[in-house]
Amino acid sequence: MAGTSSSSTVTNSISTVHHDIIEAHILTRLDGPTLASVSCASSHLHKLASNEILWSELRRSTWPSTATFSDDDSRLFFSDAYSVIDTAGPVSDPDRPFPELISAVDVHYRGELILSRVVKTETTTEWFRGSPLRIDLVDTKDTVPTPIKRGRWTEDTCRDLEKELTLSWIVIDPTGKRAVDLSSHRPVSVHRNWLSGGVEAKFATVVGSVECVITVVTCGEEEVHVKEVSLKVEEMEGTHLNGKDSLVILRSVMEGKRGNGRRRDIESKRRHEEFMEKKREMKEKKMRAELVFDILTVAVGILGFVSLVGFYLWSR
Repeated sequence: MAGTSSSSTVTNSISTVHHDIIEAHILTRLDGPTLASVSCASSHLHKLASNEILWSELRRSTWPSTATFSDDDSRLFFSDAYSVIDTAGPVSDPDRPFPELISAVDVHYRGELILSRVVKTETTTEWFRGSPLRIDLVDTKDTVPTPIKRGRWTEDTCRDLEKELTLSWIVIDPTGKRAVDLSSHRPVSVHRNWLSGGVEAKFATVVGSVECVITVVTCGEEEVHVKEVSLKVEEMEGTHLNGKDSLVILRSVMEGKRGNGRRRDIESKRRHEEFMEKKREMKEKKMRAELVFDILTVAVGILGFVSLVGFYLWSR
């Protein structure tokens, strides 16, 4: 009873504060999850925290690439984009047209925005539906300057990028008004490409037996530039899904079960490591099967040769 009384006292005290003060000086300082929690505290706070303008400002500050988006349904968008993928779900209307896929991407280094773009991909062409899905943000002839100062290559470079480089890649179905962030927030792996000399940071989200992979490739020695940011969907066997099959996966993810996004990077890395372990096991199993097949093929060949020689000698 004491706890209930205390909660009631706090709620009553808040209700006496002018709503302008709450909106302008309290709610605007909260992040999305905290604002959502506050809206459940009382009907008064729920009404104030449901202001779409408030959620629009929060959405734009969290994902600058969405600055030009409409203010409508900003709270729903935040809920979709912030939450982490748990499991894919059945597509409610598989025959509904999906003519366009929108990608809103933001890359930060140590909290500073270094790349923010929106890309629209037409999904109805035969080329898109039949070719392996690949969405590129940076033109092959361009690079994007960054504040990253690398100097001489060391292992600390990888560790720095694993800790300080963050990325969000929100794919949006404008017709169904659903969205999902396919990124792991922080890289699941960072390594140097010894052929090109660049550094590759991999962000990933596992969905069942496939993985949505986002690759960020940097170049330059003293001043680091971003020369590639791309999205692909890979099967466990290593093949890339085409556009048609990728859309099925994306729609099932948008309509699937979501979880709390606060531990996105930790959970995504754990799932990625499990995915890679299964991938290695599958590859080893395939190699063993191929080895057995090769041995049997050689054995049958030798047996056939011996039989042929024996028959030849016997016929003489």
